[in-house]
Amino acid sequence: MATNASAPPASTNVGKPKSKRTLLLSLGALGIVFGDIGTSPLYAFQDIFAGQHAIPTVDTRVVGAVSLVFWTLTMIVTVKYVLIVMRADNEGEGGIMALSSLAVSRTLKSKRGLAILMTLGIAGAALFYGDSMITPAISVLSAVEGLGVADPSLNDAVLPIALVILILLF
Repeated sequence: MATNASAPPASTNVGKPKSKRTLLLSLGALGIVFGDIGTSPLYAFQDIFAGQHAIPTVDTRVVGAVSLVFWTLTMIVTVKYVLIVMRADNEGEGGIMALSSLAVSRTLKSKRGLAILMTLGIAGAALFYGDSMITPAISVLSAVEGLGVADPSLNDAVLPIALVILILLF
């Protein structure tokens, strides 16, 4: 098969990050998003098997609960993050304020519309900061509560241990 010598070579940089820093930041962002999703099943299993409407831990029910969590996470990651969120960016930037900027640039320039979009962006950023402050505390407290499950005599020590861990971490 003959090749055209005058044709430009195919780009080898298609889909590659512009720098090592961009690659590291992207990897960190994915870890934060998918790491948070990964801790949620712990709370679901606690409520399924030990909550107010607990069900007995029969093999078929455990497999069913694991299946529901697995498919829920698969659908959330596939549909929400891969198909929707990862495609919405503002020249490579992400986050609620970048998305607000993107929305503003693609809508009508009425003052009322701009005010509504910016208010939604600021509210979204406030919710993000609130979530980022409460999530570590809930995660640490949930993990330490496992001590009380393993040995009920440690229930009184759960809160002090969680406080010490949070103080040491932050």
